Amino acid sequence: MRIIPIASGKGGVGKSLVAANLAVAFAQAGKRVVLTDLDLGASNLHLVLGHHSPQMGIGTFLNNTKSNFHDVIAETDVRGLRFIPGDNEIPGTANLSMPQRKALVKRLLALQEDTDILVLDLGAGTHQSILDFFLLSNQGIVVSAPAVTAVLNAYVFLKNSVFRLMFNACGKGSPARAYLEKIRKDGAGHSKLYIPKILPEIKKIDKDSYAKFTERLSSLSPRLIMNLIDDPKNADVAMKIRRSCEEYLDLQIEHLGIIYRDVLQDTALASRIPVILYKPQSVLSQAIYRISEKILQSPEDKYTPDDKQIEESFQEAEMEAEMDFDTKMEYIEDLLHSGAMSQGDLIETVKSQQFEISKLKKENNFIKLKLTKAAQQGFKI
Repeated sequence: MRIIPIASGKGGVGKSLVAANLAVAFAQAGKRVVLTDLDLGASNLHLVLGHHSPQMGIGTFLNNTKSNFHDVIAETDVRGLRFIPGDNEIPGTANLSMPQRKALVKRLLALQEDTDILVLDLGAGTHQSILDFFLLSNQGIVVSAPAVTAVLNAYVFLKNSVFRLMFNACGKGSPARAYLEKIRKDGAGHSKLYIPKILPEIKKIDKDSYAKFTERLSSLSPRLIMNLIDDPKNADVAMKIRRSCEEYLDLQIEHLGIIYRDVLQDTALASRIPVILYKPQSVLSQAIYRISEKILQSPEDKYTPDDKQIEESFQEAEMEAEMDFDTKMEYIEDLLHSGAMSQGDLIETVKSQQFEISKLKKENNFIKLKLTKAAQQGFKI
């Protein structure tokens, strides 16, 4: 069973859109798929999927971990796709205890008998339970958007994932664990901690933990999807995440591709139909299909791409951004010529995009101001 955790550093980047539509695409390709809403406390994946309001969900199971887990697994209208709803009405589901987490992971892994692909839609942020679910696979997906905050939070999520991996690799009572705990108690946190600086010290004091962590890190190959882009140039920001991961985390990430912002998603959501079912030929839907094919064609979990394959994945994403943009422009021209869209509609669309760009510029300026102040105080992000 292939496990595909899908995460994001912050909310609002379309993570659930990607998770739901990828799950549908996998099922259409003939795979037996289970889509799980692990955005506990803010569960709304059923709305993106077009599923009826769930009567039971993961929260129901967590209240009685000895109950039959299959009772919370629902069939969907898509052949081959089953759905496990979350639960935002039962208090405490957003913050799982360790026994609850272990019980849930055990039940999810047991699905391998009749499941080809398990898609996990994780919550936004870097809570320990989210990081642990993300690390169930070596090839988890991080969804980001071009906004500065989204890019920064995507990197922070990957950074916290690596440090969680390191912490787990250093057993209780080990010299390396004591070293990490001391750093945390001293108040350094993770803000100034970079893997290339920490590893030599761990190697010096605890060779066993060093070997265990470096082996795990070498097999970790998370994947990136840039969503909500408006222009081919937006795709370039993925390189910032890549460079930061390589320089500060000793981590290679693979680029799965880009997805353009599309108002069709809002229409599909209002109609409670996944967008690749609502309009499969749209630019957005074709991007989802393209990404799903890349995942299905790649080897299983233990595969780690080399430097050449990483570089090619980023080059391919840039080309796809250019091609999809051309397709999008041709589509708009066709609408204008056919009369389906008036010049007034086009003007309103441009005004709306300009407003969004203006908001992003203000957001970027605010972040730059904070970074400048932090740099002046000698603080490193």
